[in-house]
Amino acid sequence: MRRRDSGLLTDLLLQADWVLFGLCSLATFYGMVLILSATHTVYHGTLKYVAVQGVGYLLGSIFYFLLSSLDVAELSKKWKWVFGFNVGFILLLLTPFGMTRNGNRAWLGVNDLGRRYGVGFLKNFPFYIQPAEIVKITFIILLAQQLMWLREEHDLKRFRNVIQPTAHVLFMFALYYVISRDAGSGLVYLFVFVCMAFAAGMAARWLILGLGGVAGAVAAAWKLDILRGDWYKRIKVVFDHSFDPLGAGWQQTRGMLALGSGGLTGQGLFHGTQTQSPYRSSLPERQTDYIFCVCGEELGFVGCALVIIILLAIVIRCFLVAREANTQMESLVCVGMAGMLIFQTVANLGMCLFLLPVIGLTLPFFSYGGTSVMTLFAAMGVVSGIKKRSRPEWLMNS
Repeated sequence: MRRRDSGLLTDLLLQADWVLFGLCSLATFYGMVLILSATHTVYHGTLKYVAVQGVGYLLGSIFYFLLSSLDVAELSKKWKWVFGFNVGFILLLLTPFGMTRNGNRAWLGVNDLGRRYGVGFLKNFPFYIQPAEIVKITFIILLAQQLMWLREEHDLKRFRNVIQPTAHVLFMFALYYVISRDAGSGLVYLFVFVCMAFAAGMAARWLILGLGGVAGAVAAAWKLDILRGDWYKRIKVVFDHSFDPLGAGWQQTRGMLALGSGGLTGQGLFHGTQTQSPYRSSLPERQTDYIFCVCGEELGFVGCALVIIILLAIVIRCFLVAREANTQMESLVCVGMAGMLIFQTVANLGMCLFLLPVIGLTLPFFSYGGTSVMTLFAAMGVVSGIKKRSRPEWLMNS
């Protein structure tokens, strides 16, 4: 029995995509150094954030190798259970385990229960889960199966066959947004859908029509003065940096100040003026949303370029696995995972560069968040499993 278990473990380790795992690990370790510097002064040298990130990395690594053995084609056959899991997991936000932070009910944890009943251990529990992060993985697998079924049995170029997957993604977006009010994570689902639908062969005219309709609706809401409140301020401040600089524009203004002061090589690790300020308002959310600004201030253009290169390498690896995948359905899964990383990266960098509004998306692998790192490794584990089952070179060239 021990030999059999040892053989299974060896197979899991040997057959996984070590190149992808190495790139993800490099990004995480780089991020942990930046997190350590970002929290060094403002949180009085605590190692809590690095420790949580480290635990997330260890658990994520376990999930990476376990999911490398997952057959997504077999899982997708149980699509009813997968869809039920996606909906049910998001609905858990409505239970007492749902947690509201910064106006968004987007996390599951025991912290609020601890505060309600005065249990100190639960009140300060360091781990909580964001359902949207986990559901992204199963959503991508389910959407890939749905798109391939429609492509094989019907025709994705006809409008009536476009309705079903579109209704699927809009339902998931609406369900999550109505419950959580977290538009940022919801937008990831929409972008992933566009990437996967295009790769599956959906007629470009329907995608253009859909994107044009969304853009037109936003423009009309803006023109008719319907779009108000926090979102109005977030969008307006991007086009007019002088608008509300002490309110809606404060975070991005401080981020740009930190990012621009680093020059070519930065002010030095643990020496950034804004990063090492003891005042949280000096560079808000420095270990999460604005970790890229920390990198720019302390490591300069060189450090930021390295961040982008590593993330680009991970995305390219996903596309290479997609190209060699054994089935078109598995190829679509890889495209979906790459699309998820692309959107989160572009959204975060755009926010830090004051080119896009703040939507609360962190930089993949680099920003603080144990659950985020864990689920990202799990997602890449799915890609690793597809790589393991890729067609051999002799078969592809025959």
